[in-house]
Amino acid sequence: MKGIIDADTHISEGAAMWALMDKAMQPRRPIMLQVPGDTLYGNRDAFWLIDGEIYPKPAGKGSFALVTPSEQTVQAGRKDSTPSTREMTDITGRLADMKKLNTAMQIVYPTLFLVYNTKDKELEVALCRAYNRFLAQAYEQSGGLMKWVVVLPFQSMNVAIDEIRFAKDRGAVGIFFRGMEGDYTLDHPDLFPVYEEAQKHNMSICVHTGCGVKEVLQMFDLARNHTFGHTRVMPLLGFRDLVANKIPERFPGLRFGFIEAAAGWAPFLVHIIRRLLKEKFHYASSAEMFHENRLYIACEADEDIPYIAKCTGEDHLLIGSDYPHNDPSREDQFVNALNVREDISPALRQKILYDNPRTFYAQ
Repeated sequence: MKGIIDADTHISEGAAMWALMDKAMQPRRPIMLQVPGDTLYGNRDAFWLIDGEIYPKPAGKGSFALVTPSEQTVQAGRKDSTPSTREMTDITGRLADMKKLNTAMQIVYPTLFLVYNTKDKELEVALCRAYNRFLAQAYEQSGGLMKWVVVLPFQSMNVAIDEIRFAKDRGAVGIFFRGMEGDYTLDHPDLFPVYEEAQKHNMSICVHTGCGVKEVLQMFDLARNHTFGHTRVMPLLGFRDLVANKIPERFPGLRFGFIEAAAGWAPFLVHIIRRLLKEKFHYASSAEMFHENRLYIACEADEDIPYIAKCTGEDHLLIGSDYPHNDPSREDQFVNALNVREDISPALRQKILYDNPRTFYAQ
């Protein structure tokens, strides 16, 4: 087996990215703040100031943890990566890390954009444009080995469409979504222009864990609830809304992926949808539903993968390392973990590590 594709990696956004914001918007760029280590935030003591609020907010109501900014004390001394490889300012070093993880291609997702950050349309456009241009540069510097998903300003649909067109020619392979986006569930007709443009350019819809709704984010406390309610379950909501409302049937050229939420929920959601649709559920099996709707799920290496594959079909599972994140979703040894499992056939391993991500991301 060669050419393993790491289906889910990340960038830790840094100051070099915000330097790409338009000159007129530079006064509103994210600014890194640090606080003493004896505050409520402990060793998560650095944040981005965006639109008058701190990101991440690591304690209290509405809290969440991110690996950006790199200046957090909790990130110091990590041996798996460096600030420059996490921020993608050292592409040579990141390529070396890829080699250590036995991967030939990374698909890069954001970190800061995993959570809601502003309702200001002008600022949202500026942040997304800076992100997309930074990733386009990184893709070129990597010799095409670091593909990425484009981040869109959904409040400004004309700009969002322009960003898709910009990104397609510069290494982007998908469109970044969370399970809900602002006022929209993913089946909402106001998002159809994005789906139409993605279909036109053969780009995938990538529903990653995260929270795109401020009101939902503010309901949870990281210390009590961890990230389950406001990030982990969001792709499940997106899956239900997309499939139950037949969005894949409306856009027959689109592929839909659900990333970093594990995959054991697939039988449960199929059951929910089957009972909801009743006689309108016209698939002979759940695997046929995944095939006909071009649905893909990122599994985790210690899940009951053979059981899940019976539900999804073997052609619809993929896996990612979550590099350079450092949380329970991390799978930096996913290749070795899959290779030692006797209950997973060589053919299924080949599909999860290579064939399926290559098909999903159209590589």
